Amino acid sequence: MSDQQTNQDVTQLAINTLRILAVDQVQKANSGHPGAPLGCAPIAYLLYHKFMKYNPHDPLWSDRDRFVLSNGHASALLYGVLHLTGYDLPLDQLKQFRQWGSHTAGHPEYGETPGVEVTTGPLGQGFAEAVGLAIAEKHLGGQYNNDAYKVVDHHTYVLCGDGDLMEGISHEAASLAGTLQLGKLIVLYDDNLISLDGPTDLSYTEDVTKRFEGYDWHVQFVSDGNNLEEINKAIEAAKMEKLKPSLIRVRTVIGYGAPKAGTKSVHGEALGPEGTKETKKFFGFDPDQTFVIPDEALAHWREAVDRGKKEQADWHNRFDAYKKEFPELAAQYTRVTEMKLPEGWEKALPTFPTDKPVATRNAGQVALNNLGKVLPELFGGAADLTSSTKTIFKDGGNFHEDAKGRNVYFGVREFGMMAAVNGIAAHGGLLPFGSTFFTFSDYCRSALRMGALQSSHSLYIFTHDSIGLGEDGPTHQPVEHLMALRTIPQLTDFRPADANETSACWGLMVERKSASFMALSRQDLPVLDKDKYKVFEGARKGAYVLEEFGKEIILVATGSEVELILKAGEKLKESGINATIVSMPSFKIFDEQDEAYKMSIFPHGVPKVSVEAGATMGWWKYIGRDGVAIGIDHFGASAPGPIVMEKFGFSVDNVVEKAKSLVKK
Repeated sequence: MSDQQTNQDVTQLAINTLRILAVDQVQKANSGHPGAPLGCAPIAYLLYHKFMKYNPHDPLWSDRDRFVLSNGHASALLYGVLHLTGYDLPLDQLKQFRQWGSHTAGHPEYGETPGVEVTTGPLGQGFAEAVGLAIAEKHLGGQYNNDAYKVVDHHTYVLCGDGDLMEGISHEAASLAGTLQLGKLIVLYDDNLISLDGPTDLSYTEDVTKRFEGYDWHVQFVSDGNNLEEINKAIEAAKMEKLKPSLIRVRTVIGYGAPKAGTKSVHGEALGPEGTKETKKFFGFDPDQTFVIPDEALAHWREAVDRGKKEQADWHNRFDAYKKEFPELAAQYTRVTEMKLPEGWEKALPTFPTDKPVATRNAGQVALNNLGKVLPELFGGAADLTSSTKTIFKDGGNFHEDAKGRNVYFGVREFGMMAAVNGIAAHGGLLPFGSTFFTFSDYCRSALRMGALQSSHSLYIFTHDSIGLGEDGPTHQPVEHLMALRTIPQLTDFRPADANETSACWGLMVERKSASFMALSRQDLPVLDKDKYKVFEGARKGAYVLEEFGKEIILVATGSEVELILKAGEKLKESGINATIVSMPSFKIFDEQDEAYKMSIFPHGVPKVSVEAGATMGWWKYIGRDGVAIGIDHFGASAPGPIVMEKFGFSVDNVVEKAKSLVKK
């Protein structure tokens, strides 16, 4: 047997071992998706054995290539690859696929499994997060590379399915990627002609090639998903393309080798005992054995360990030389990739005088630009609304024109934008933000949920935060949005009352290292005296006392309504009723405080009134069943903001009236 034949035999054995590992995982769990792993194993093999730069023993090496399994239901494929190549994912974990406490969840989860770059599963989001990963690579390269050294030089590879490309978010993300010329983004499309309902032509007849060519992508087609030579050539050609992102359509057979290959039956259910045996026979494996990894196959896959160590060592040698010539840049690169904040960064947070009112969106712009001077990792933009959301770096440059630019013009692509922000955050080295009007958080809610789920340090900035925005009317006036987003676990909420609280909340978003959203006002608001009210210390607790005239009643509010309760407190005092006035910029942060502090803010036995220009659901947790929640549980109206607010009960007189009704004299 010739060396070439031997190599071919080992290669095919390695691929088939991966296939059977996926089949065994799904069969043991009696749950999962065997079809895509059986069809796509050759693609995964080529990426991880030949093309990708990574070190299984150091999964967080900053200059590794990134792989995203956008069709996350094919997770058994990825777990097999990670085990075989030497990541810290023992075979016992594959045997616990989809089981309680395992590191092999039904869909890949970032932070749960070494080698998983982003959480995927909701179709299309992995594709969009990969766009974010590629954006991060390009921007960091622009910041730190020079003619002599490329310390940031890696690719983002994606495996996706037809479901990913049907989802609307893929259109947004692909369009953005073409516009931004993300030449190091390579997507391999598992074009198997089958969806869960049956043949894709039931619902999906577009010309995908023309579509992506229209997005200004480099597009290729491979007619046989088992033809390693053709797939190899296509990936090589994609790597040669420096400006356009690449799509490689690979015609595969879903469930290849299984009795029901090419049908919807192998998409999302175990093959069954007999189907599993027949599949193993097809690939030359013992039908009565499970989780078998031939020694030759494992040794072949594990070549990744030595290869990865060498590639990383070469990079470190290059970085050491870079550090000698550019010590400041090297130190900065090390800091940001380790996600550490520079000493004294918080001194950049602005403070505002009380002499004139300031819209919190304008205060946010000042905070962003001040922080940007000491945090070069801050990076992002808006969904075609920079002039309205005020989320733009002055003199920050345009990322589309220059990779060093810090301003990203995401266009009207809210969902794609926020998913890309999650990808940028997952890449490391940057602290990304995206912004739009608060009512459009509906468009991107699923991305916000994904960011929270994977604990991304993603910043979601929303402006025009209530009916107070006025004339644009109910289509643009958020009502239920605050409470809706507050229900997302692990997502921190911020609705600051004024400019100084806005600055304080920006500081908290930066330091918390988790997903956060901020809702800011369009209208000007009076500025709280930061020293008198201890705004920065108070915001850190989520809720804090502004004024304590007495404890006959407690008035609590967020955002622009804090002004109302301060005035109402003064008016109640004139009537002989002594109120405590509480600002509550963050439900989540307040809920994190100890019981003693929470009880000091909302003690039992004291009547309470909450005031927030949004849905009242959720307030009774703090004000009790006997409290009064002044809010809006219906849509708004088109009129000047102050009139809308007054007509819907957001006035000092109404707050005073409701407070008096609770105080028994």
